[in-house]
Amino acid sequence: MENKHGLDFIGQIEASIPGLSKGQRLIARFIIDNYDKAAYMTASALGAEVGVSESTVVRFANEMGFDGYPGLQAKIRETVRVKLTTVQRMQAVNFRMDENEILDHVLLTDAEKIKATLDTIDRASFEKAVDLILSGKNIYILGMRSSAALAEFMNYYFGLLFDNVRLIRPAGGSEIFEHLMKVHEEDVFIAISFPRYTTGIVNATEYASKTGANVIAITDSMSSPIVEHATVALIAKSEMASFVDSLVAPMSVINALIATIGKKKNAEITETLERLENVWKEYNVYTSAETREKHI
Repeated sequence: MENKHGLDFIGQIEASIPGLSKGQRLIARFIIDNYDKAAYMTASALGAEVGVSESTVVRFANEMGFDGYPGLQAKIRETVRVKLTTVQRMQAVNFRMDENEILDHVLLTDAEKIKATLDTIDRASFEKAVDLILSGKNIYILGMRSSAALAEFMNYYFGLLFDNVRLIRPAGGSEIFEHLMKVHEEDVFIAISFPRYTTGIVNATEYASKTGANVIAITDSMSSPIVEHATVALIAKSEMASFVDSLVAPMSVINALIATIGKKKNAEITETLERLENVWKEYNVYTSAETREKHI
């Protein structure tokens, strides 16, 4: 939906109130005051909550520029993910889920996010990301807060595939740029970020882009603030589960990147892994049946 007023979506709804019907104004006020709840209500439930018909809710969605209620609901959910504090996130999920449903809900939602990512991810962008990584003189990886776990995972396996990987682990905002001082146009910078987006990674992505480096953004939508600075974007679906984010879909995309690059570097990685296996065996890095039998 086009941002007609230069405001965020909740601001757009508020600005539209003077031109709405009485029933539509009730809907608008409810969404403004309770968008965390409205995001997970059906059209009929929202209408019943404010005392209007389901058709009035649908007309309100049309008035806001959507073809129907699902489009409006998706936009509200996007707003929820970006705007809510950690406490509000937890309260929003608690509102719509009974304690006995949480396990089923979380696992089923995770599976849906992987399927949705598979259905929508741009294959050409994925292949371009692979080519950029393979051709990069140095590979820089940055993920902050919960996305740092994804960056660590990628760094571990890329470390088996490449000798030129640099994981950025900033202790503070200013340290990011100290790590990025050596980035240049022959490098590739991989930024991993999901709501709530941090200022640090947005600034770092912009900086890397200005150096001429190729930037790969792994994020949740094309409206993510790191996409505008990216050479290529890989979109993986993510949704909050209580106060935590579901990151299984981006993890799967990263797995696919690792597997694809591993296949392209098959001969080299096979030799590396064979040497590693010999070292691991010599120094008992992993347990084995023989090792366990000695302790019985």
